[in-house]
Amino acid sequence: MTDLTQTIAPPSRSLPIVIFGAGSIVTDAHLPAYAKAGFRVAGIYDPDREKAARVAPAGASAYASMAEATALGTGAVYDLAVPPAAIAGILQTLPEGAVALIQKPLGSDLAAADEIIRILRARKIRAAVNFQLRFAPMSLAVKDAIARGLLGEVVDFDAWLALDTPWHLWAFLNGLPRVEILLHSIHYLDFVRDLLGNPAGVHARTMGHPSSAISNTRSAMILDYGSHVRASLSINHNHAFGRKFQACEFRISGTKGAAYMKLGVNLDYPRGEPDELWLNTDGEWQQVPLAGNWFIEAFVGRITQVMRFAVGEDSELQGSAEDAWHTMALVEAAYESSSAPAHPIRTSPDA
Repeated sequence: MTDLTQTIAPPSRSLPIVIFGAGSIVTDAHLPAYAKAGFRVAGIYDPDREKAARVAPAGASAYASMAEATALGTGAVYDLAVPPAAIAGILQTLPEGAVALIQKPLGSDLAAADEIIRILRARKIRAAVNFQLRFAPMSLAVKDAIARGLLGEVVDFDAWLALDTPWHLWAFLNGLPRVEILLHSIHYLDFVRDLLGNPAGVHARTMGHPSSAISNTRSAMILDYGSHVRASLSINHNHAFGRKFQACEFRISGTKGAAYMKLGVNLDYPRGEPDELWLNTDGEWQQVPLAGNWFIEAFVGRITQVMRFAVGEDSELQGSAEDAWHTMALVEAAYESSSAPAHPIRTSPDA
């Protein structure tokens, strides 16, 4: 249990990082993660230059223009920590052949993801998407345990969330037609894909709550992996009845063993609680000591793998934009399923 892979090995050298955007995700996760990984931030570009200057770490620039921000050419890794609508325009200005990390989601919908992929291919930009849950210590450990056969064949995946999420922290969500799946549960869908591959289909329903002005904050989804694997997600961000019976957890069961994952950051967000991983491979549950949490260690893992690729120490870019497109396709299918009528139920017996 203690030798399961939980981190990405650091590269022997690194490139400077240029960040686009100076929002809370940068201050709360990106900058602390990059500092912890030992990577240098060359500078930050934001339309609000004063904000960029306040956020930029010591020695980093607050760029006045896109031209300044891209002056390092392919000698930098470009981190696009921006809203979905801004992604395509920034990619058009990046140097051809650059390496980039794009904030999730990959556009506001599948059509936007298509356009982003076209730009990346045309400009030969090698990009990953910041679905960093894949790189949380507990996620890497579970994936390693499955690869070693400790769980046998995975036959069940359950995600259960009953939370009181403080949506008011993100004012930009007001009025958006797509929120819960596109901006939150997309992480879970991407993680399931990383473990089990692409499902053949999805049944989904997403909706709001009478107490919230956000368009959708509750979702139920079933992913179709054929007759051997049951995968379901039950997500309720409006369980506002105290911590006692709140939950944010995955249960992954196989033919030989099982895993339990607690995603602590979402409990009492943004302060959060520690993540937990438990494995049962011999009839007894054992807790696996973790090398950190989703926030911020998953961000460390994500940028570390990008950097290893950028300097030529990894031949594959894990969680690439091309792969992330399939997560976007799953999200789009979930919204289409949610908007379609459910299978009708007969209302009376045949006469």
